[in-house]
Amino acid sequence: MIAMLIGHLLGEVGASAVKTVTSVGEAAKTLGEGIGFDMAIVDVNLHGQSTFPLADMLLDRGTPFVFATGYGAREMPERFGGVPVLHKPFELEQLKRALLAAEGIPAPKPIILTKQ
Repeated sequence: MIAMLIGHLLGEVGASAVKTVTSVGEAAKTLGEGIGFDMAIVDVNLHGQSTFPLADMLLDRGTPFVFATGYGAREMPERFGGVPVLHKPFELEQLKRALLAAEGIPAPKPIILTKQ
């Protein structure tokens, strides 16, 4: 259900194709096949399995990615210190900012409207 929601959100930010995998094994197979993609969103835990080995593969390939997690950022290994982290639940604006950060593009500052 969450993967479908994220797929919908990605469509709203302009993603033309989204591939969803639901297990560490399926993700490793996809990465091993060399299927090209521009970016990944990696849930820290898929059905009780850590996805840090997958994240290492993405780092080795130079593929930008974002972690999605319900855990705290302090739980992240130091080697992933520069990887943006989306804390679940998240909204469209947070997703946009994380994707920009993963690409190394500074996110625009939020506009704050005040009543005078």
